[in-house]
Amino acid sequence: MAVDDPLSPDELAAGLDTRLAEADARLARDYPGAPTRRQPVHTVYVPADRVRPGLAADWGRRALAALDEYAPTVDDLAAATGLSGPAVAEVLPRVRAKLADEPVEDLRADLEDGYGAPGDGVEDADAVAVAEALAADVASGTATPTFGIRAKGMEAAGRRRGVRSLTLVLRTLLDRLGALPEQFVLTLPKVTSVEQVEAMVWLCGRLERGLGLPEGRLHFEVQVETPQSVLLPDGTAAVARMIGAGGGRVSALHYGTYDYSAACGVTAAHQGPAHPVADHAKAVMQVAAAGRGVFLSDGGSNVLPVGERAEVHRAWRLHAGLVRRSLERGYYQGWDVHPHQLPTRFLTVYAFYREAFAPAAARLRDYLGPERAGSAVVDEPATAQALASTLVNGWRCGALDEDEIAAAGVDPALLLGLATRRVGQEEA
Repeated sequence: MAVDDPLSPDELAAGLDTRLAEADARLARDYPGAPTRRQPVHTVYVPADRVRPGLAADWGRRALAALDEYAPTVDDLAAATGLSGPAVAEVLPRVRAKLADEPVEDLRADLEDGYGAPGDGVEDADAVAVAEALAADVASGTATPTFGIRAKGMEAAGRRRGVRSLTLVLRTLLDRLGALPEQFVLTLPKVTSVEQVEAMVWLCGRLERGLGLPEGRLHFEVQVETPQSVLLPDGTAAVARMIGAGGGRVSALHYGTYDYSAACGVTAAHQGPAHPVADHAKAVMQVAAAGRGVFLSDGGSNVLPVGERAEVHRAWRLHAGLVRRSLERGYYQGWDVHPHQLPTRFLTVYAFYREAFAPAAARLRDYLGPERAGSAVVDEPATAQALASTLVNGWRCGALDEDEIAAAGVDPALLLGLATRRVGQEEA
């Protein structure tokens, strides 16, 4: 009689499958991979009482006028921003076209800190007006690729007002359009506990049922602007648990620069996206979000490019440097709060992707080609995924063209699949 081989690879593998079935299922559930949807390069925050139909186009016109007034030549703009002359010359035509055609990629009407508490009657009217403005832009085909609101959050003092404004905005959008636009998103500010995220999930479910929306339709960004949203009292990462508590509804983590810095005791003169407390919080956010289908966004600069020419140039140089710093650290989105910040946002973003394009394309050609051994750099699948993400992000925002990606020897049809490859997924 034959004796079973105790070292049979098939039996050993079957045993491992059984032992790891729960862990495999948890990995697939909790780490779905990078989002396939487009990530905006910025979120423009505008107080709700200033939101009007056509706001994005107006910001674009004001941004172009600022370029013409404060930096009419390539040399002027290079000197003002600290970018190289050749880089500015290469991307400026693209930037001007962007400012004319799609100056705002993501618009957030702010009913929280940037808006204040004017009283129920005023806020009710402003919430309805915001929804009507957003609906008008959708109807006219001029809506930004994504848009939404930041209502007051789950803090005891503001939660009733926040729910009231959110409900008014949703009802008005549905009344005007008949359906909730796909690009509509929510921002949940001042999060101080995992339970607040769970409460937001409960609220979204109740709103969906009450308004006749499909289950799971409402998603929200968690604004990380309190120490309690980064670390729990036992030292564990709160933000990681918040993503899980979101039940698939958390779409992004947005760093709140100034509230967080102030809460950590940083004096106002030294608060900013480049402070060490900011870097620590954003590093925790980055690890917590990796592979979980959640976007990351940095904060922004509160130094506005307004005033005399020298003041505008100083603010532009600061903003360009901060945008570049975020991009280099893997934060591909940030906040803008004034039209004059749009030129430096797109100049820096476009220059970054143009600079990265040729090296990334070359390494991807080697990685995807039949003779990987001939390459001077041997890339791992995770690095190839990051290279593909660079090209996809640059393509989506307008820094790169599909034709030039194809001309560089990389099949655009393969990029998205590679860029969104899930953790643990086998290579094709």
